[in-house]
Amino acid sequence: MFGEADGVMSGPHGTPRPGVRPRPGLAAARKRLGMTQEQAAEAAGVSTTTWARWEQGTQDLRANSRARLVELFGVSPEEVDRWVDGEQFESVAPWLSSGAGYASMAVTVESCVELWRWDVDPARRRILASMPFVPAVLGEWLLSWRLDPGDETRARTGSGPSVGVEDVQRIQQAHTAFDQMDRQFGGGLVRPAVVAYLDDQVTPLLNGKYTDEVGGQLVTAAALMTALAGWEAFDLGMQGLAQMHYGQALKLAKAADDELTAARVLSIMAQQAIDLDQPQWAVRLAAAAHRAGLQAQAPPRVVAMLLLREATAAALSVASADNRDAHTEKRVRRLVSSAETTFAKAGPNDEEPAWIMYFGPAEFAAQAGYCWQLIGDHKSAIACAETAVRGFGSRFPRAAQFNTVHVATSRLGLGELDGALESAKAAIPMANTLTSRRSLDLVKAFDAKLGPYRGEQKVKEWRDYMRAELRTTGS
Repeated sequence: MFGEADGVMSGPHGTPRPGVRPRPGLAAARKRLGMTQEQAAEAAGVSTTTWARWEQGTQDLRANSRARLVELFGVSPEEVDRWVDGEQFESVAPWLSSGAGYASMAVTVESCVELWRWDVDPARRRILASMPFVPAVLGEWLLSWRLDPGDETRARTGSGPSVGVEDVQRIQQAHTAFDQMDRQFGGGLVRPAVVAYLDDQVTPLLNGKYTDEVGGQLVTAAALMTALAGWEAFDLGMQGLAQMHYGQALKLAKAADDELTAARVLSIMAQQAIDLDQPQWAVRLAAAAHRAGLQAQAPPRVVAMLLLREATAAALSVASADNRDAHTEKRVRRLVSSAETTFAKAGPNDEEPAWIMYFGPAEFAAQAGYCWQLIGDHKSAIACAETAVRGFGSRFPRAAQFNTVHVATSRLGLGELDGALESAKAAIPMANTLTSRRSLDLVKAFDAKLGPYRGEQKVKEWRDYMRAELRTTGS
């Protein structure tokens, strides 16, 4: 008795032959993609009955069927072979689990090392990259960061190498170099080097021997590098993978007992929530970041950045509301004004973390301008975005491209279609120089706003130009 393409391994009356095992890995892989057996069967080109027999272990899979599963699930042939042999699916629950609170520094390090190892493996990276953003886990992470007890010491004694301050400094220097490259070229170019650095260089140090003081600095450096890996995944549109790295970075910041680094990580998490149109979580994360910054007695420039992140989250709430929220709009304006006052207090003698160096006048204008755009103050938004573009120049092409699109969007908001299309056209060659999914998506988001003008010839010409010139991928 045989199925459509593969032998049915059953005995009399349909009973499984001795030794046949169910395939929980195959079933779990299907469920991870949110597929029913019927949907998976259709995607694999077989009947639902055949698929059910595959999962039950009563029907074998020939080479062509296994090849289809490799393509369907985005894994290696070896992984499919393991599922067919009855092995479990390798879960990503340790990084996106509602019960993944803080346990200890040792457990956090182990979890981070495993995530980095997965991320450098091409087959496993494809699994991670397909994971969705999970808003529900953010509440658990926030509670864990604030309420779970931390470790009394960051010291470690073991068989690994001895770690000193100079080792930490090398990580910090690498982070600065990677961050600069990311801002210039986009996440697609830099991300492979960052995750490889975490796996090859940072892992042995975390598993080494160090004092409490060195351990705190080491874990902080690892947290910032992990957050950068997350940021670059975010820039490439891999939202679940970005979230996994952010969660681990926040745990590392807790392990280091470093409120300032936690403020940095929480502010990046808030940025992701803003981009994914999650106003409630954006507000919570931005507020938590601001509180952490104040707790750490952050310097003025850092506090100004955190205030603007709160303002942007509040502005998103205004933009997302069905009715005009005058109260929240006033709060946005107060927060931006407070950020301006605080930013003006920043001085050359401030003790600032290296990661805030990007936040100069151009970046301030860019973030303030986006706040104005969200609440519908398009004239102010254009003024800020144009200031930002001039300030960024050729040194920060991704930021310049973003703000060029913001100018286009706000001009459209004012009904200035010709000016909007002119700015949008200028943004396309800029986007093509970058390895950034977000830069492409921003152009497409502008195009989606042209719906009311779709019948006009100039819009048709714009869309022809966009289809012909805009690259389809950002990596």
